[in-house]
Amino acid sequence: MKKDILIEIGVEELPAIPFLRELPNIEAKWRAVLAEYKLESEFKFYYTPRRLVFFHENFALNQPDSVAEFIGAPKQVAIKDGAFTQAALSFAKKCGIDESELKFKEIGGKEVLYYERQLKGEASVKLFGDMIEKFLLSLNFGKSMRWGSGEFEFIRPIRSFLCLFGGEVVKFNKFGVESGNGTYPHRSISYDKSLVNSADEYFSGMRARGIVLDASERRSIILAQFKELEKGGIDIQIDEDLLDEVVAITEYPTALLGEFEAEFLEVPSEVIITSMKENQRYFPVFKNGKLSNHFVVVSNALAKDGALIVKGNEKVLRARLSDAMFFWRSDLKAEFSPDKLKNITYLKELGSLYDKELREAKIADELANLYENELKDEVGAGFRAKLNRAVMLAKADLTTQMVYEFTELQGVMGAYYARAKGEEDVIVTAIREQYLPDSEDAPCPSSVFSSVVALANKLDTLIGLFSVGKIPSGTKDPFALRRAANGVIKIVLAHGLKFDISSVLKSLSAQYKSFDLGLLENFILDRLYTFFDTNPSIVKACINSDKRDILQLTKAVEAMSEISSKPNFKELFSTFKRLANIIKDVDVGTVDENLLQTSEERALNEGFKALKDSPDHKACLNELFGLKGEIDAFFDKVMINVDDENIRKNRIAVIGQIYKSFLEIADIKEISL
Repeated sequence: MKKDILIEIGVEELPAIPFLRELPNIEAKWRAVLAEYKLESEFKFYYTPRRLVFFHENFALNQPDSVAEFIGAPKQVAIKDGAFTQAALSFAKKCGIDESELKFKEIGGKEVLYYERQLKGEASVKLFGDMIEKFLLSLNFGKSMRWGSGEFEFIRPIRSFLCLFGGEVVKFNKFGVESGNGTYPHRSISYDKSLVNSADEYFSGMRARGIVLDASERRSIILAQFKELEKGGIDIQIDEDLLDEVVAITEYPTALLGEFEAEFLEVPSEVIITSMKENQRYFPVFKNGKLSNHFVVVSNALAKDGALIVKGNEKVLRARLSDAMFFWRSDLKAEFSPDKLKNITYLKELGSLYDKELREAKIADELANLYENELKDEVGAGFRAKLNRAVMLAKADLTTQMVYEFTELQGVMGAYYARAKGEEDVIVTAIREQYLPDSEDAPCPSSVFSSVVALANKLDTLIGLFSVGKIPSGTKDPFALRRAANGVIKIVLAHGLKFDISSVLKSLSAQYKSFDLGLLENFILDRLYTFFDTNPSIVKACINSDKRDILQLTKAVEAMSEISSKPNFKELFSTFKRLANIIKDVDVGTVDENLLQTSEERALNEGFKALKDSPDHKACLNELFGLKGEIDAFFDKVMINVDDENIRKNRIAVIGQIYKSFLEIADIKEISL
């Protein structure tokens, strides 16, 4: 027999961001608890900022009965001279039986002490309290707090437990809170609990209590209200992360349109939008493609007239925008230069931010040698001076009041200030794009000029921090060096730039403390594994080739991946894997055609000589794999390990030249299928 079970964990308002981080794990963690207690059951999960709710329509009254097995010492250890030994007596005590009840059972071909006890399943009502406690303690929000005199911790104080099993209250006390059948309504309705006697009564009465329990329904309500507001000729910018956050902090959402003074639009739109989103959780409003002096707030208050709510939010936003306006105007009056960066320490071992910019300027100049033609085409003959100017101004906005207040706008504000000071468009754009790509889905810089500035930033960060031993270990990466390495690769691929890691690192390392450049080279190459949805051993094989140019490595991986996906590749692969294993750890010389004795040797050598040299990796691989017939014939008819040393070495050289050609693209012996 089964009954429905309703569990509501009432808490003080959960902070949205840490809660949303853990949200994807909540259902899995409750399932894990159910499995541990052998009470697996389908359920629905709901949440608001003040409650976590689980509802099972069919939940077992008891755990299933089970058998506990006890296995002890082998018979020869349990009995000596016809009597039970201390090991056997200890086993009997452990099982709670008399020594006369001791028995043996053959397990794994050996007779051992064995006892089994039938265990009757516990009643579910006796377990709910412990299960809920275990579940709550399994949640990880990053931070916890204590409240009252209790020793327990949770992200916010727990205020109630509602637990109804088939309409009956399940009693337990956890975290200093007694369970019952009460649920807190919306604060605008009452601060006292409402009592419910069944799951039906709970769910059917939620709206009357001012609660929209289903998060997806709250989201739909908000979006529908946005549509209504947009009928007034506006467009509401919907940020999905912000929408998730608003859904998580509301129990009965109401979208309201507010307004601020148009004079504040003098401030860059990014500042206004950031202030709205980050500080107040407002949604920006656009009209005719431009930021409007309006905003949308999603209120959690129950009110027939939202005018007072709007007025209060307008007052708060006005104060923030007044500050932003002051920062903007003050910064425009100040000098925009890198000089103040001399007073800001970047890292003790690497000097000031000004020192970092000087290093980046040298890196940019070195990279300009690689991309001279592209840079000339984009900005003309004076590209070096412009690069230097862009790099030296890139971080000047870190000394402004605006970026001090809105750190996430560094680079963006620098571009605004540079433009206001009359800098060229190419320099302004490079300053804006210097940190790109700064996330997994972020775009790369829009030009080679901007890319050089961004690469200089990322390469100085990587080389500088590796040179002073700040190397990521495990999951720890406090300086985001993996993101910087990914950014280097993305930029190079986005613009099709030649970038030989070994030579670039070697040419740039002179201005840093000496360290093992191979560590950094491998660190960057390891990022390539995340760029391809393919067999990781193919990526490894290409990395183990003779290539160190990122663009060429990428083309090699793509070519090898495409060929390996063909139906006949396993057959091809077995032949060439055998070839690679024979050559492994062997010095391969050159072929002496005068020493070729068999037709199979000559055919393979001639076939190899006939291969066309092509820059296209796929074409090269197809040509090499096309030698399969000749190689198979060679292996079938030709003995490599003959007594004559010269003949033996020459035969190794015949197949070795094929392996060497493969090695220019991929080390085939590293591939595993």
